[in-house]
Amino acid sequence: METVRVGCLGAAKIVPSALLKPARRTPGVEVRAVAARDPARAAEFAAKHRIPVVRQTYRDVLSDPEIDAVYNPLPNGLHGVWTIRALEAGKHVLCEKPFTANAEEAAAVADAAARTGLVVMEAFHWRYHPLAARMLDIVHSGELGPVRRVEATVCFPLFKRSDIRWQLDLAGGALMDAGCYAVHLVRTLAGAEPTVVRATAKERSPGVDRSTHAELAFADGRAGAITCSMASPPRVGAVVIGDRATMRVNNPLAPQIWHRLSVKGEAGVRRERVAGGPTYGYQLAAFVAAVRDRTPTLTPPSDSVANMRVIDDVYRAAGLPVRTPTPA
Repeated sequence: METVRVGCLGAAKIVPSALLKPARRTPGVEVRAVAARDPARAAEFAAKHRIPVVRQTYRDVLSDPEIDAVYNPLPNGLHGVWTIRALEAGKHVLCEKPFTANAEEAAAVADAAARTGLVVMEAFHWRYHPLAARMLDIVHSGELGPVRRVEATVCFPLFKRSDIRWQLDLAGGALMDAGCYAVHLVRTLAGAEPTVVRATAKERSPGVDRSTHAELAFADGRAGAITCSMASPPRVGAVVIGDRATMRVNNPLAPQIWHRLSVKGEAGVRRERVAGGPTYGYQLAAFVAAVRDRTPTLTPPSDSVANMRVIDDVYRAAGLPVRTPTPA
């Protein structure tokens, strides 16, 4: 396969930054087709972004023999069903986060990926940037000493009241859209799976959290926490507290725009900047390498299932319903 030909399911706002722009800079990939619920919108989107083929339905994209893989940026509640349909149609999948509506559905996607032998990769783009590798290098180097606590915060304001991320029937909520990153940051930096000790949430509407906080625990005695909100000023960061030093990272999700990494210990404070381009470019390159060369990804289905399990447990602990897939 010289070129991975990608079809896009939907004309979501994230598509230009997450797929189209990096595709123009990534060798071996072509965005060939798009479909949307409104064919007219798909045609307009394709013309604007120079996508050569417009399909009438998502199923038409999946049945297109000229398509090798699909990008799935549909609403949260539709991620699982359309990823499975794509796999059954023989297409590799780059699926936006959160992977599915819940852990049970994530396990079904993982089973489909194993059964078909196709690539499924969750779009936690932060994980592919050099900053993520540097964060892990510091944690594993022993510089911090034995780690005692890992925290992550992802907060931003979502002012539009009609935004689909506020809809329960589309598996919306702050924990799903912002908190999934926080959970993934904590799990990745800890290198282990946590249990949920307690959680609290503030609702925007019945069942839909506008902010959520959870305290976590690891089997080896370490503690953790996640904080997320879609109704507060922007605040994105991670903290790893060790016996000898503490690492703080501001903005690990879009470090190419701006970030700050510091390690504070008895010797003082050391600050670093990690060079690198847009996170989405690294992510797409990793997906192409996985499809073409079977290079292992950093966000495979097994990781996605584990992430969704924590999300489900946080919702239960906060007294809110676990999300359910959207009928499609």
